[in-house]
Amino acid sequence: MSTFPAHSSPPTVDVVAELPWAGHALGSGSYRRIVVALLCAGVATFTALYSPQGVLPLVAGSMRVSEAQSALLVSAGTIGLAVGVLPWSWVADRVGRLPAMKAALVASTVFGLAWIVFPGFEGALVLRVLQGVALGGVPGLAITYLHDEVRPAEAAVAAGTYVSGTTLGGIAGRLVAGPIGQAWGWRWGVFTAWAVATVAAVAFAVIAPQARGFVRARGTSAADVARSALGHLRDAGMLVLYAQAFLLMGGLVAVYNFLGFRLEAAPFGMSAGVVSLLFLAYLSGTFCSRQAGILAMRFGRRPVITGMASLMAVGALLTLVNDLVSIVAGLVVLTGGFFGSHAIASGWVGARASRGRAQAAALYTLFYYLGSSVIGWGGGLVFESWAWAGIVLLVIGLALGAIALAVASAGWLREPAEAH
Repeated sequence: MSTFPAHSSPPTVDVVAELPWAGHALGSGSYRRIVVALLCAGVATFTALYSPQGVLPLVAGSMRVSEAQSALLVSAGTIGLAVGVLPWSWVADRVGRLPAMKAALVASTVFGLAWIVFPGFEGALVLRVLQGVALGGVPGLAITYLHDEVRPAEAAVAAGTYVSGTTLGGIAGRLVAGPIGQAWGWRWGVFTAWAVATVAAVAFAVIAPQARGFVRARGTSAADVARSALGHLRDAGMLVLYAQAFLLMGGLVAVYNFLGFRLEAAPFGMSAGVVSLLFLAYLSGTFCSRQAGILAMRFGRRPVITGMASLMAVGALLTLVNDLVSIVAGLVVLTGGFFGSHAIASGWVGARASRGRAQAAALYTLFYYLGSSVIGWGGGLVFESWAWAGIVLLVIGLALGAIALAVASAGWLREPAEAH
């Protein structure tokens, strides 16, 4: 006989509703939508961020600035992004990761168009900083959004897939801007890349499923965000992961900022349109980032990070040879090594953070783009003083530094299964 009154029903529905959210399973429709949506977000973000890199020699000639000064168009965007990640993490804790990312992409679209049409170099730099601040709401939150919405055991593969999307964005921006800029001027080239980024942003907004794993942080203040960030900065293991981002991203951007100047000069004499085809080397990053996630599940994260950083050093050495085939091969190896390491380090940050995950990811993004801004610009001074050999030595030194930190941290930066 039932123990419930005739007008009542067993509380089955209420019990199910109170179960904690476990995350979308690998292979489910919602999982695929999340991955595809974040791939689109990666394309939108990195097309907008790095499209000037494909036309830097054209900018230098058109606006009568030096190589290092023209590279400020890239660094201005990345430093703005670094500044924006922590404020966006605060916004996301209050309104949700998904709404924050959508708002960020809308703001980026507006500022992106503004800097392209602005006539003066200094004013364009200011608008690029503002565009970067807007874009800060995407990379830092994307990994957090993934960890909120997918099962923890499958987060490494999902993060690798997202990073694959960022490489496609990097290719799109540079590959579109270069040839069109060569034909009609750098502004038209970057404008076309802006249009690609806008389409990808709309696709993200349409495809992304409604968030289910987000828990709104009530009463979270800026001081709370600062305390959370400081807590991560006191974690030696987190600092090692942040250092990976700073060192390796800086090396990658230095290579791509100044390779065009090398190849447009003697003995190569290549046009900007042809040089932009070398950015197809980013496809190796699309492949390696996902494969790195799979390898990490089998062999552990640390061996994959050190192995991928070693590939960066080998790739840099190959580009020293004054032969186009060797340069292309080196670029492919270097790019694949970077994105493989980045996929593991960024996913490790999310897995390591038991609290303040949005701030942990935001700090990783901050160091990532500080490396891009500082070393990417400083590489211009190295290039002006020591030519391409200086860039190669810089990248090798950065890679060796990242490897040394990863190896030395074995005692306190443990695999997530051990640490948690």
